[in-house]
Amino acid sequence: MSSNFLNPVNTQTWTNGRHVVRCVKVIQETWDVRTFCFMADQPILFFFKPGQFVTLELEIDGEPVMRSYTISSAPSVPYSFSLTIKRVPGGRVSNWLHDNLSEGDQVPVHGPVGLFNAIDYPADKVLFLSGGVGITPVMSMTRWFFDTNANVDMVFIHSARSPRDVIYHRELEFMASRIVNFSLHLICEKQNLGEAWAGYRGYLNQKMLELMAPDYLEREIFCCGPTPYMAAVKQLLQANGFDMRRYHEESFGATPPEVREEVKELAEQAADAPQVPAAELNQVEFLATGKSIRIGPNETVHAAAAQLGLHIPKACGMGICGTCKVMKRSGEVEMEHNGGITDEDIAEGYILSCCSVPKGDVTIDF
Repeated sequence: MSSNFLNPVNTQTWTNGRHVVRCVKVIQETWDVRTFCFMADQPILFFFKPGQFVTLELEIDGEPVMRSYTISSAPSVPYSFSLTIKRVPGGRVSNWLHDNLSEGDQVPVHGPVGLFNAIDYPADKVLFLSGGVGITPVMSMTRWFFDTNANVDMVFIHSARSPRDVIYHRELEFMASRIVNFSLHLICEKQNLGEAWAGYRGYLNQKMLELMAPDYLEREIFCCGPTPYMAAVKQLLQANGFDMRRYHEESFGATPPEVREEVKELAEQAADAPQVPAAELNQVEFLATGKSIRIGPNETVHAAAAQLGLHIPKACGMGICGTCKVMKRSGEVEMEHNGGITDEDIAEGYILSCCSVPKGDVTIDF
């Protein structure tokens, strides 16, 4: 065979960072849920761990906005990735995406990141529990196991408001019909007038769980949904002696009100606090701009940048989304993140500025 037929593949592999992608397809999943499919103009292999998420960098009404969404597709379809987004009453970003993002539009995206994934917690038997649009990360995991013919016994339990709100309904039934190691159970809270529904009704409870997954105590559990849903699931499992080390839940989202209030209180306390002795201040130098500032012992790198008028992009403020990642060239920091950065990035010298507190003088490449 002629070597002319063996052309090298000149595609890049996705790495955590900022990339510009193009929306190539919009799929109406349910009456208020859409899937947006993205590709890069120059081919990129979008490999990620099923269950991880990305952060979109948007401009809404002339204002920069960052928002994180789970990847709903699987890395087994490597040249694109998808985000499934529900329209929410009063939801500024989700509604804007539904009304404005169309095929052909370009969007900067940061990621992928996230500790909630099926790769880091391998198991022979898994239980997927989801509520509403929380189905997206566990759907990514399911698609990955299905596409790769993984020898994993899966029980998939999804709760929706009504039959018309079941996202990926036909695809889930298709997978359940094709492989024996995928057991599907759907629960609908209610049934709208004229809707046919012969499945479970109400809310997930212990009796339902025992019927659907009698061996749930032996499974690795991945859970995602509204906060009350996840709280109820955890309470049920703990009451039955489940080993919670084998329970994993999606945890990113908008900053909770109590956290925002705590940040506000800290800011007020800082304004009233006595001045810190000069010897206890740490210098933070930003190499690209040539600016530097001395900050107190508990202030973050991001706070230092803000005081200098430097805008490091940030979304969650809790070390979850990875948006505020910067390169640290020298010095030491204490970084308490929540999965927004990989061990490889840390080894290279990257930090998340929102949750990194200098332990002395540091220099940042920004």
